[in-house]
Amino acid sequence: MSVKITGFETHDVRFPTSLTGDGTDAMNTDCDYSSAYVSLLTSSDLIGHGMTFTIGRGNDIVCAAIKEVAARLQGKDVEELFANMGKTWEYLCADPQLRWIGPEKGVIHIALGAVNNALWDMYARSRQKPLWKLVVDMSPEELVNSAAFRYISDAITKEEALEMLKAKAASKAEREAHVRQVGYPAYVTSAGWLGYSDEKVARLTKEAVAAGFNHFKMKVGADRDSDLRRGQIIRSIIDDPQYLPAGRKPRDPNGPDLVGKNAGPTGSVLMIDANQVWDVPQAIDYVKSLAPIKPWFIEEPTAPDDILGHAAVRKGLKPYGIGVATGEHAHNRMVFKQLLQAEAIDVCQIDSCRLAGVSEVLSVLLMAAKFGVPVCPHAGGVGLCEYVIHLSLIDYIAVSGSMERNVLEFVDHLHEHFLSPCSINENGRYNVPNSPTEGYSIEMHKESIARFEWPHGTYWTNEHAVAKANRAAGH
Repeated sequence: MSVKITGFETHDVRFPTSLTGDGTDAMNTDCDYSSAYVSLLTSSDLIGHGMTFTIGRGNDIVCAAIKEVAARLQGKDVEELFANMGKTWEYLCADPQLRWIGPEKGVIHIALGAVNNALWDMYARSRQKPLWKLVVDMSPEELVNSAAFRYISDAITKEEALEMLKAKAASKAEREAHVRQVGYPAYVTSAGWLGYSDEKVARLTKEAVAAGFNHFKMKVGADRDSDLRRGQIIRSIIDDPQYLPAGRKPRDPNGPDLVGKNAGPTGSVLMIDANQVWDVPQAIDYVKSLAPIKPWFIEEPTAPDDILGHAAVRKGLKPYGIGVATGEHAHNRMVFKQLLQAEAIDVCQIDSCRLAGVSEVLSVLLMAAKFGVPVCPHAGGVGLCEYVIHLSLIDYIAVSGSMERNVLEFVDHLHEHFLSPCSINENGRYNVPNSPTEGYSIEMHKESIARFEWPHGTYWTNEHAVAKANRAAGH
């Protein structure tokens, strides 16, 4: 008997990260990390969970859009949907009324991301594999059929993608075994939020070094003197061998994984992130003044869909050895296509749910691999770390075949709300998700939903006012 999708549930889940300054940057000064969460229900026990990320208000609007997109799946046979996930993705995009309020961008697109991710989660669970393993076990033909190719054939054709995947196929098992053994390289953002005191920045940086990390990111753009001061604090710690874990030798700053990254004497790398605050000339001028702290790249120096602006910033900063990264707010695969074609970025930063789910992410991974640009996903938000380790594993094992220069963002909070939280090993690398029942690792504890659902969850009705008062009183 065939299994059909019978309905869905949505939840507006918000966490009070604004109370502690987590997530603060030059553009976003008051962040409550939030999940617009959806569960797809079927005529069997099979369920698929997905979410997209916001920073608080507006989460309810995204949930409303998710309901409109998810309704298109009602009554559909799941095996027919799984048989060609690229066509399924196109079907989800194809409601002309909903497409009109995009098209393929904004609230409707990130809602589609939540629904597409939930469907991929269901697909992985149905095959008793974590999501990354489901995808890397696909044949090259199946993987190409799972990606979103409309509008990008001038950058990569299905035939080119197929040849790339076939060239990597024979060595997939070797790479899978290797990454299971050593983990996937990570970098830490948790020490560098703009709302943290100097003392907290120093303490968290020392803790991150001790935990094995050697790539660190800090937020910049509100005050040049403050940025230099905080950057020098971080550099003074990450460049000092005394803070390395016991028995750990400094890495070679000119090794193949670090060359061109402005690594310091211990092999540590600093990245900076402006979250879109500058015009193009201002970005070039400001970042030049931060050259003393030796950043590898400036992330989101200007408006996220200004392709030529990013190209100009990259050109202006090249003499200073500082690269450009962007992507967490890129609307869709077409923006990435243009960033790559215009040679506007040194690092491609996909977001697991601003792009419309796994199918669109696959197309960006394929383009980035063709253009030889490393993919370092954005993961600074609730659930994003759980998501993106799967995407980086797909990239390494099946698509690019490389992780030597890649680093995946890690933010150390809110993981406890998920049934299959991500984890980091003693060398500052992500462990590989391994449970056959975790799917896309995004299922949230029912207790967390009940407590933090807006506006009637127990935290928001009973606890928030007390926490806010204690914070104001300095407790």
